[in-house]
Amino acid sequence: MAQKRATQSAPTRQSAAEVLARLERMGSEKIRLGMARFAIPSDNAFGISVGDLRKFAKSIGRDHELAQQLWQTPNYEAHMIAIFIDDPQLVTAQQMNRWCGEFDSWAICDTACFHLFSKTAHAWKMIPQWAKRKPEFERRAAFAQLASMCVHDKAATDEPFAQSLALIVKHASDSRNFVKKAVNWALRCIGKRNSRLLALATATAESLASSDDPTARWIGKDALREFQKPNIIARIKKRTKKA
Repeated sequence: MAQKRATQSAPTRQSAAEVLARLERMGSEKIRLGMARFAIPSDNAFGISVGDLRKFAKSIGRDHELAQQLWQTPNYEAHMIAIFIDDPQLVTAQQMNRWCGEFDSWAICDTACFHLFSKTAHAWKMIPQWAKRKPEFERRAAFAQLASMCVHDKAATDEPFAQSLALIVKHASDSRNFVKKAVNWALRCIGKRNSRLLALATATAESLASSDDPTARWIGKDALREFQKPNIIARIKKRTKKA
């Protein structure tokens, strides 16, 4: 009986071709056409909800080799599956740089940073490197990664987050939509980590809010609005007490 249970729970290894065939069957033209509303390119997409992609990825399990094969295809959903099934312990800095250079939407960028890259041993060192890059989604990756670290790096001290505020100030004048929103996201996430970082992030936001630059001013004012919400303040105080 024990042997039967072990056999039933063992994952079935799938090839990249099999995964792509399954994704194509799962596709919905309605979802594919609707992707444009969220600024996600759909030319190489089947049209599958993120929820269904995550369920499919869970059925596959961790598979670093298959993830590499799927990433080499041009398909949007194959890239999403690659992100969900890759093993953070096997992801190299070289792979992270290569994938970052191929980001073509905020959805792939943010999913990779939040669900994979922020869980690797190379997560922190990539942030200043990617911030120097000029392409929109590559620079966005720096701040999507920083925001993700606020959530996933429970063991980190306040210092790397406090030091990252200078990077936020440096790039707060980048008016490109997907960069400025990621810079704002990172600033808000840092401020919501604990009371000390809230004070530092608030000071940064106030400085940006008084800037002559319209993008920096928007980032600062938007962050301040969130920091001043009673439910956010209460949540930060509760989180600080637990630390």
